[in-house]
Amino acid sequence: MTHFCRPNRLLGVLLILALGAGLAGCGVVAAPVRVSSAAVKVVPVAGDVVAAPLDVTAKVID
Repeated sequence: MTHFCRPNRLLGVLLILALGAGLAGCGVVAAPVRVSSAAVKVVPVAGDVVAAPLDVTAKVID
């Protein structure tokens, strides 16, 4: 256990985990917007018009 807990290795592991959590957070926040956009696109006439701002919002979040 002491071999794993060396200060440099532990710092590196924590840095990689923090970076991964930071990058994964955007997808989690954008998911509800993307689901709403997909649900709205099903509407025959106005679906694409209403979904356009939702798609732009999801791209901005990502």
